[in-house]
Amino acid sequence: MLTIFFMSLVLSSCEKEKEYEIGMGKPIVLSVSGTDVALSQKKVSNSAISFTWTTGTNMGTESSISYTLEIDKGSGNFSAPASFKIGKSVYEKKFTHGELNTLLLQLGATANSASAFKARVLADVTAEGVETGMSEITFNVTPYDPVSSTLYLLGSATSAGWDAANAIAMTASSDDPTTFTYKGSMFAGELKFITTKGQLLPSYQMGGNNSTLIYRTDDTQADNKFNITEAGKYNITLNLVDLTIKMEKQPGPAYENLYMVGDATPNGWDIGNATQMVQDPDNLFKFTYKGVLKAGDFKLPVNRNTDWGQDMFMMDPTDSAKVYLHHGGDSDDSKWKINKENYYTVTVDIEKMTINIEPLALYMVGSATSVDWDITKALELTQDATNWYIFTWEGALKAGDFKFPVNRSSSWSQNMYMMDTNDATKMYLHTGGASDDSKWTIAEADAGNYKITVNVQDLTIDLKKQ
Repeated sequence: MLTIFFMSLVLSSCEKEKEYEIGMGKPIVLSVSGTDVALSQKKVSNSAISFTWTTGTNMGTESSISYTLEIDKGSGNFSAPASFKIGKSVYEKKFTHGELNTLLLQLGATANSASAFKARVLADVTAEGVETGMSEITFNVTPYDPVSSTLYLLGSATSAGWDAANAIAMTASSDDPTTFTYKGSMFAGELKFITTKGQLLPSYQMGGNNSTLIYRTDDTQADNKFNITEAGKYNITLNLVDLTIKMEKQPGPAYENLYMVGDATPNGWDIGNATQMVQDPDNLFKFTYKGVLKAGDFKLPVNRNTDWGQDMFMMDPTDSAKVYLHHGGDSDDSKWKINKENYYTVTVDIEKMTINIEPLALYMVGSATSVDWDITKALELTQDATNWYIFTWEGALKAGDFKFPVNRSSSWSQNMYMMDTNDATKMYLHTGGASDDSKWTIAEADAGNYKITVNVQDLTIDLKKQ
């Protein structure tokens, strides 16, 4: 029994001694993930360096330890360091390329030059009278000179023209913030890039060729611009660190918008309010306007810039059914002429370079008419000479049905005016291809000669038996 007691006493004593040694611990030791680091703005969000440290010692007081990381120039004495309160139970501090670059430049580092720095970690024991632990290391870092985080397109090749206040923002890459992209329409013209909206300098201009950039900070430097020779859709990608640029013309129309301006159009020569045409979602080269045009002229600008310096589609002087592209600033000015106010459908195809100006016409077809349901021979109504929206027809109608197509297309997919199901004196515009089919009916007893007056503006119809 005495032997067992003695062994227990010895084991207990050893365990207490072991606990005491753990509590004392070892002095804190600071480590760094790399001693020579080159920073890159391309990796601005990536981890650049990591500082780690051991727990240190509380000198057996069982008190907690708070940590502080300090960084200073290699020649400094930590009198004015960058300081980071880490807190308790945390043994690592990481910096991204962007964070470390900003920090070191603030400490006086020179961009693009390797500089010596030192870091130390302080272990502050909460118990009174315990000296603060400390460990120090040195490392070298090459910071970068940050390029702009914003970039804008400017020039006669853009919809903004040379108005720096309206320059077009490019998109910075989420993976590499020094890479910027633009996808959209470009006109034939000149182009450069500015870093700040509303300011012409600093800018990025064409370098030795169309694939390189130079950084321009002063008016005395050459103002070499890029030249877009052919209007179209473009993908533009450039990198401000590598000073490279790629411009690729894409398939598709050069312009996303097309407008009508002129005294024949609803807003006259007010180009700031030019009438927008509708782009066909199934054929992006095709634009359509449906509405009233007055007697007068019109042409087709590609935007509403009030300086009148934009590209426009104009009438081919040799063929009014064709268009050509007038380049902004040129003196040519060939317009289409509307001789009579009417409701028109104007269709422009900027791939085929054609235009179709079709005035409103109205026809009658049905078993009540002399042509029955042969739509290719549908009876044409007479448009009023003064009021384009009024149409009349006189003639015999037999027992049967009728309705009013707007053309003689045999496909039957055209728009038609049909009877309002709630009121036979009113009508509605049926959209070609829709399933509705509401017709007027002439009873056997009502067959005879009629005068029909249709008002497509008020959507009314007057059937008078003669």
